[in-house]
Amino acid sequence: MRLRVAPGGPAALKVLAAAGAAAAPVRLVWGDPSERPLASPSAPWLPALELDSGTVLFSPNAICQFFFLARGEEPTDLTNQWLEWEATELQKGLEALEPLGQLLEHIEQDLSSRGTAYLAGDTQSVADVVVWGALFPVLQDETGLPSELPALRTWFQNMTLSEACRKAAGSVLMPEALLEFKSYLQKHPPPCLATGRATSNAPEAQPGAGTGHRGAGGHGHADPHWDQPSPQGDGPERALSEEEIAAAVAAWARGAAALPGPWKPQQPVLPVHGRRNVLITSALPYVNNVPHLGNIIGCVLSADTFARYCRLRNWNTLYVCGTDEYGTATETKAMEEGLTPQEICDKYNAIHADIYRWFDISFDYFGRTTTPHQTRIAQDIFQRLLARGFLLQDTVEQLRCEGCQRFLADRFVEGTCPFCNYEEARGDQCDKCGKLINAVELKNPQCKLCGGVPVVKTTQHLFLDLPKLQERLEPWLEQSLATGDWTANARYITRSWIRDGLKPRCITRDLKWGTPVPLDGFQDKVFYVWFDAPIGYLSITANYTEQWERWWKNPQQVELYNFMAKDNVPFHSVIFPCSLLGADDNYTLVNHLIATEYLNYEDGKFSKSRGVGVFGDMAKDTGIPADIWRFYLLSVRPEGQDSAFSWGDLMLKNNSELLNNLGNFINRAGMFVCKFFGGVVPDMVLTPDDERLLARVTLELRQYHQLLERVRIRDALRCILSISRHGNQYIQVNEPWKRIKGDEKDRQRAGTVTGVAVNVASALAVMLQPYMPSVSVAIQGQLRIPPERFILSRDFTCTLPAGHRVGTVSPLFQKLENDQVEALRKRFGGGQPEDLAVKPQAKQTHPAPAALVAPGDPQLIQELTEKVAEQGNYVRQLKANKAEKAEVDTEVAKLLELKKQLLQAEGKSPEVPVPKGKRKK
Repeated sequence: MRLRVAPGGPAALKVLAAAGAAAAPVRLVWGDPSERPLASPSAPWLPALELDSGTVLFSPNAICQFFFLARGEEPTDLTNQWLEWEATELQKGLEALEPLGQLLEHIEQDLSSRGTAYLAGDTQSVADVVVWGALFPVLQDETGLPSELPALRTWFQNMTLSEACRKAAGSVLMPEALLEFKSYLQKHPPPCLATGRATSNAPEAQPGAGTGHRGAGGHGHADPHWDQPSPQGDGPERALSEEEIAAAVAAWARGAAALPGPWKPQQPVLPVHGRRNVLITSALPYVNNVPHLGNIIGCVLSADTFARYCRLRNWNTLYVCGTDEYGTATETKAMEEGLTPQEICDKYNAIHADIYRWFDISFDYFGRTTTPHQTRIAQDIFQRLLARGFLLQDTVEQLRCEGCQRFLADRFVEGTCPFCNYEEARGDQCDKCGKLINAVELKNPQCKLCGGVPVVKTTQHLFLDLPKLQERLEPWLEQSLATGDWTANARYITRSWIRDGLKPRCITRDLKWGTPVPLDGFQDKVFYVWFDAPIGYLSITANYTEQWERWWKNPQQVELYNFMAKDNVPFHSVIFPCSLLGADDNYTLVNHLIATEYLNYEDGKFSKSRGVGVFGDMAKDTGIPADIWRFYLLSVRPEGQDSAFSWGDLMLKNNSELLNNLGNFINRAGMFVCKFFGGVVPDMVLTPDDERLLARVTLELRQYHQLLERVRIRDALRCILSISRHGNQYIQVNEPWKRIKGDEKDRQRAGTVTGVAVNVASALAVMLQPYMPSVSVAIQGQLRIPPERFILSRDFTCTLPAGHRVGTVSPLFQKLENDQVEALRKRFGGGQPEDLAVKPQAKQTHPAPAALVAPGDPQLIQELTEKVAEQGNYVRQLKANKAEKAEVDTEVAKLLELKKQLLQAEGKSPEVPVPKGKRKK
């Protein structure tokens, strides 16, 4: 077999060839990068591996995997995870400095935490070769860096790698057999890194009017005029081919005729034969709390942005969501607020709906799970699973409170952790050591409802037989992973569950608030929320239309996108699909599972109890418009790793990217039409400069489509900002405000530049619609873009021809001042007046001295029991949110005092046991 690579090409392939990774001899052939490979004139460019059978492989990643498979080394799940990470995150990160540093840190942390020399275990795997081979050009001596990139040289000189990272790289890149390649490769420059394209969540340099444009990691020469490196040192853009420029000019000339015809779906929206039918869900938010910014970007806002894009593409799209209202969390919240579970659901469903309405989330229907449709559909799926033998019965040991006459859900029990002896562990998890707990394992368990001591009793429960369903799950899962757009974390989490082996999963609970179990002997039980909640997508759609089955029992015509944070993945990729596969009723299963990482707040976490972070109902009180919130959250969307909300970054992005870049360009383009041409778009006579701009905008527009089709929402936003940077520089270089004062030729040039610029602004208005719908509508109104031309095309066309009259143009954005932002930072930074609804016990007066408590008073015992439970909840909240030690100690002292009073009221010794580890000697 022959491996053909270009000089300076993928190092991973040379590593393999040098190290003899292939089972059969392989001949390394140097090729010309401009040459089509081997005997396949229509194939992609180098590299290429021609097998003896005549088959040709082109991807470096695939070629490396082939070599390892050829010598009998099957990739593990962890190996596959690294290969996916390299293909998605690392390759993207090689375009810019900031994300590259973050990606190296990710590798370092992983190696250090596991203490291994290799990425996927104790021995070298294909993951090591692929990852370190991709990084080889940037890990070699800084002398290998091209001299025209001084900023890059300095950055690499200052970059430090951990010992673990250096050893891991060296073990793969520096074997003796590779030394000959090392000297050769160092004679060739590494891929050009675009220092100007920010692909991280770090603040970008403020571009200023008409400066700064994105490097594309390209090659070739810079165009001589506006298409040149910016003053800030950005690398040159990829050279445009004559074919690309000609195609862009032809598309421009076709004008509105090149746009797809507008299409409006019927109401209610139902699948249409022959169209792309897209069904979008975002994870149902729990009804027991107010969503914070991290919740909003992780689910509803991300899904909304994609839904708006789908509609702009004329795809037949339905977007549904609603509140998840059953379960222990709702019962607990009802107790805290002194309301019934139904009252809690009604209250918080309205709060959620108001928040999403303000954020301009374009649900086709926002519902809830406490409906008759939910009961009917959930019970039908249950009955079908039961009839097909996919449910098991088993006896479970569970805590029962005889005083309350009920089995206690995990959240209704607290006691001493069996692992770390923390005295206020919950029945499901210890907040101190973080370990999961079975409630019956707790020492000194206590009922949180009445303070009584529960006893262990057996009870019957029903289990979903996941091991039996696995043979149905795996073929479907492999097909969905192969054909759908699943995020890397969704793939890894799902495969981890499969790798660890599926176990029967309990689907019933001893609660009152939930969907009843329709089976003799289980009438006092309800469905567990994670069996029940995803069925809410179906029941909410059923509340939207009686023909809901055309969406949910139609996998042949419907594509399903699920949006969520990563902690919800296994329920949507394993448990829910198993339920639907087992029900065997032609259900629509997820094709694309989109999971985000977590959004943190400044240097910590969101905390309602501590007043830390912005919650949905607070955002509108900041005076910052909803579209600014949308833009910022989408620009820091945690797509590949956790990100953080930062007030300073919000101010910077608003003032630089929106005000000085995007808003500046659109305002200038519209104002020039009004000021110089009486509000009428002038005639345009294109020059080579203009044609290159058309091609640049077309390339960015195509990239925008490619990214959004793969649901890379944050990255696609950068294409919009890049276009406006190109537009600003185009205006700045051509100076229409000067040319309009010149001779006829200059005035014609000013007209062309103004006409082209206002058409770029028109295209940006449409591209912005998924991200900033109100701003998009404002631009449409100012430029008077006809509705039939307000269409998203794959080509940049002239939608505002000569003679088109624009409207009144005004600024789109306002500057955020530093003192305004500092006031908001302080307001949402914690330490604010305590929220009485969340922690009423913090405002109560100190309990009376224990000596005044009379024993045996039932009413007093009940009152003290409730106060102990309330104070215990508050202390747990503080500890879980990592409050200051002094604050925790103060509240713990109050709790101990209340417990003393309760013991005395019960006629017991008021001596409270000293916490574990602090006993007096």
